[in-house]
Amino acid sequence: MMIFDLIPSTLRMTTPLGFAALGGIYSERSGVINIALEGMMLIGAYGYVVGAHASGSAWVGLSVGICLGIVLSILHAVATITFHAEQIVTGIAINILALGITKYLVPTTEWVPGLPQLTLPLIGSYSILVYLVPILMVSNHILLFKTPWGLRLRAAGESTEALKTLSLSRAKWQYLGVILSGVFAGVGGCFLISDVHYFTEGIIGGRGYVALAAVIFGNWRPLYGVAACLIFGFADSLGLSSQWQIPDQLLKSFPYILTMIILAGLVGRSRPPAALGKMES
Repeated sequence: MMIFDLIPSTLRMTTPLGFAALGGIYSERSGVINIALEGMMLIGAYGYVVGAHASGSAWVGLSVGICLGIVLSILHAVATITFHAEQIVTGIAINILALGITKYLVPTTEWVPGLPQLTLPLIGSYSILVYLVPILMVSNHILLFKTPWGLRLRAAGESTEALKTLSLSRAKWQYLGVILSGVFAGVGGCFLISDVHYFTEGIIGGRGYVALAAVIFGNWRPLYGVAACLIFGFADSLGLSSQWQIPDQLLKSFPYILTMIILAGLVGRSRPPAALGKMES
């Protein structure tokens, strides 16, 4: 019975990871490594607090959070795609930038409104973003793998020759992929604030890195990547539960231990996009 009691918290813990994972999939499917998901989530959370506190509207907060996520994604895109900067180093720099901004320009710690809840029979009452995750999981899988649009974006990360044959710009599709990562990661950060109503230091707590692990575990596919987030979300819920006779420190570290175990097991087995991290001169 205790396992079923964890379902509500598992869904809430999975939601920000699912959004960030979708963002990571778009960026890396276009050929750009994105470990800046953590920073994009953090700046999205910051934007939500600022926008919602200033306006009193959760929707304004969500809009500001998404916009700030896009700003950071554009910085990542300009540095890596236009100026060919090392993608991992750029991602780390963006994470540090987001951390510095949110520490220096500390947002209000007052209560801010959350997004509306939707109650469905047999399911319960959750933020509308929770219900969006499975919808986006399926729709984005179809978009990426069943449409010409998705084929072109994936070609940017797989076969640049295919894009050249069609007279399409690889940089354009890569910019699109990275910017979409900022949108989704920003929404993930916004959800965390909408759920707890306050901004606290360390609120992201490494979730951007966990989402990236889910991307790899899910073989860069929306269906599998978001499904993998359920595993990490459940592990996170275990860490928050007081029903287990296990030290709190061990429980709270469980999601990160699980991340390392899964990634270690996937070394040499996962197949990333062929041109991931490879930039044209």
